[in-house]
Amino acid sequence: MAPHRHPQHQLAWTRRGVLCVAVGDAHWVLPPTRALWLPAGVVHRTGATREAVLCSLYLDPERCHLDWTTPTPVAVDGLLAHLIAYLGRHDLKDDVRLRAEGVVLDLLHPLPTTPIDVPEPVDARVRAVTAALLADPADPRSLDAHARAIGVSRRTLTRLFVHDTGMSFDRWRTHMRMRAALPLLAEGRPVSQAAHAVGYATSSAFLAAFRRTVGTSPGRYLTGDTGAEGSGGHERAVEPLGL
Repeated sequence: MAPHRHPQHQLAWTRRGVLCVAVGDAHWVLPPTRALWLPAGVVHRTGATREAVLCSLYLDPERCHLDWTTPTPVAVDGLLAHLIAYLGRHDLKDDVRLRAEGVVLDLLHPLPTTPIDVPEPVDARVRAVTAALLADPADPRSLDAHARAIGVSRRTLTRLFVHDTGMSFDRWRTHMRMRAALPLLAEGRPVSQAAHAVGYATSSAFLAAFRRTVGTSPGRYLTGDTGAEGSGGHERAVEPLGL
């Protein structure tokens, strides 16, 4: 879906499948156990796996006591899920809707996890490299091989990558691979399958890279567990988001 914004606050959630939301270079991967609070006016893109259905609540900023000014992931339990579905009805009286929205707001608790940033380059040469990696996260080619493919030296590509993305080639590729693996894991794919799909030979190598990059395991990242390591709603299908 093209970048867009809403005059209301949005709580974006999928009752099945996996929802993806992008705000600039930041991407959130949201299984049914998580939703994302999007403040009014924030430009974002949404997409999802094919079977997902987006269930959004739109809340009037003038009657919302939450003061969150940045996109914020929240946990979704059974009660919150039922309330989101309940507010999707069109036959609710205004006073009934307001009371239910108040309960929803009381149930929103921010999760400590952060999105995985994958900056988008501007330089055409760097974009050629990142496009190839995004098309095939498991692409095993080295920095030297990518430099030869676009007709520059290793030193030049190294400099361009840092200047354009703020990251080294290796760091950018690792972030991209972690982001590409999350929807697979959120769908319930085995770690070994997700690891292989994004270029890791073993599950242990992938898990070690994920912990180094994100600071926790994929499972804890998706659930938000960091321990030990306009009013009204509607539903609509959403388009795949390029991850």
